[in-house]
Amino acid sequence: MPFSASPPEGPVTLSANARTVLEKRYLVKDKSGKPVEKPEDMFWRVATVVAEADRRYGASDGGVQALAEEFYFLMTQRRFEPNSPTLMNAGRPLGQLSACFVLPVGDALSNGQDGIYDTLRSMALIHQSGGGTGFSFSRLRSRGSMVRSTTGVASGPVSFMKLYDASTDAVKQGGTRRGANMGILRVDHPDVMEFISCKEDLTQITNFNISVGITTRFMEALKTDSMYDLIDPVSKQVTGQLSSREVWNKMIVGAWRTGEPGVFFIDEANRYNPVPHMGPYEATNPCGEQPLLPYDVCNLGSVNVGLFVTNGVMDWDAFKRDIQMSTHFLDNIIDVNKYPLPEIDALSKRIRRIGLGVMGFADMLVRLGIPYDSAEGVEMGRRVMEFIDVESKKESERLAKERGPFPEWARSIWGPDETAARDENSQRIRPMQMLRNCNVTTVAPTGTISIIAGCSSGLEPLFAVAFMRNQAGVRMPDVNEDFVAVAKKEGWYSEELMARIANTGSVKHAEVPAKWQAVFNTANNISPEYHIKMQAAYQLHCDSAISKTTNFGQTATIEDVKAIYEMAYEMKCKGVTVYRDGSRDNQVLSTGAT
Repeated sequence: MPFSASPPEGPVTLSANARTVLEKRYLVKDKSGKPVEKPEDMFWRVATVVAEADRRYGASDGGVQALAEEFYFLMTQRRFEPNSPTLMNAGRPLGQLSACFVLPVGDALSNGQDGIYDTLRSMALIHQSGGGTGFSFSRLRSRGSMVRSTTGVASGPVSFMKLYDASTDAVKQGGTRRGANMGILRVDHPDVMEFISCKEDLTQITNFNISVGITTRFMEALKTDSMYDLIDPVSKQVTGQLSSREVWNKMIVGAWRTGEPGVFFIDEANRYNPVPHMGPYEATNPCGEQPLLPYDVCNLGSVNVGLFVTNGVMDWDAFKRDIQMSTHFLDNIIDVNKYPLPEIDALSKRIRRIGLGVMGFADMLVRLGIPYDSAEGVEMGRRVMEFIDVESKKESERLAKERGPFPEWARSIWGPDETAARDENSQRIRPMQMLRNCNVTTVAPTGTISIIAGCSSGLEPLFAVAFMRNQAGVRMPDVNEDFVAVAKKEGWYSEELMARIANTGSVKHAEVPAKWQAVFNTANNISPEYHIKMQAAYQLHCDSAISKTTNFGQTATIEDVKAIYEMAYEMKCKGVTVYRDGSRDNQVLSTGAT
């Protein structure tokens, strides 16, 4: 039975900013660039494509139609949004619905599969389809090493990263946006110092985020200010040593200056690899929340947790229903997706990785009257992620009973096979659990989809109460409606107050009572320690990783950044990224002061 061409009747509440972003980036357009669909049509297009997967598992025409309507209202009522490629490409010729990919980079110019130029082609196809790519360049021989086949010398990982960067500039994703990449190099690679400094010039390698793959062995050396070994990636032999403190300090200074490099705690991530028999994690997607295997992929989606608070009370039952419906949605995507490479298609169906996370968490805390930077706030973060993790796995388990577990389940950390090394692979002892998906939860940054949903981004604190967004080529004013409502209800609202807040980026004004200053405290005024505490609280109950930026005010010191990087390791985060306000031009979010 074909779906109705018109979306179901019902309320669709989108802000002006949301409609601007949808028109600029998401809606189908004619040859002149004029949209030929409305936001409601886009959501119905997505809902019908994703619901269609149920038919192959025996659902009736009526059942598929009813599910499409549930998916439609899940999105149009802003309770859940999938990652951008799903909104852009579902029901269109590309049909590529995932955001996150990792590709291998082998130590050969071309070998027909994962050589440098073979992977360059694969990257271009993924970017064209709307996905982002992550790479480990750690398998490439170091600069100056001899290449026996030509008796020449290797140019090193950084040179090839520049090649990938130039290619990314030439390929627009789906005709709408430029590609995004993550470049990772292990800390024991001989070229690590060159890699750390490769983005000191902010005009270079602009399409890459970079992170250093930090090992437990390196961190142990750092504790005693010891030297550590550099390993040749081809021969696997020790080629020299570096001072752990010197390398660490160089990373910290770079992060303080420009926000890069970030850190990927590679051994910590691999302790939670659900399918260790299929190989180790070497890289992540561009924002770092998704450690992935070579040719691995993840489709993401986020539940808008702030919407479940009414009159200061959390509706956990409604939250549970939407978690389970969102998990169903994300699993369906795997079946209807058109992947850009056969290797990706095959692996996606063997492990069926999905990534369900949150947005609107700061809104939730505000509506509950809980400061983000408080023990109560951190505990609420832990509780929210635990709830998502438990309820999404219940739905994954239900789907496994109905449709079968992911094919590699028996040998995974979830399965019955004792050789899966469940206990050694993870600090958490996991009971055998039949799941449809090898990983279920992650926390993505939700940049534009949080604008569509009209909520705060990911698990981040409020950036500001009033600020400007530089999004989709448009500068958009963004004023927190909860703050305005509270201020008017409490009797201390004024246009002059809002103007001062917009200019300074701070709610620290005499007219704002102390209680509300605490509740509406913003990212740059929250101590960096609480950023890490919140990230660690979420990580406790998250299969994958967390996209989280630890924000610093402009006056933060290098020592401040160092303390946070070390705290993140001690609290068992899988990665850490910092940003000092104003350290780059053209930042996406800015207050009047910056």
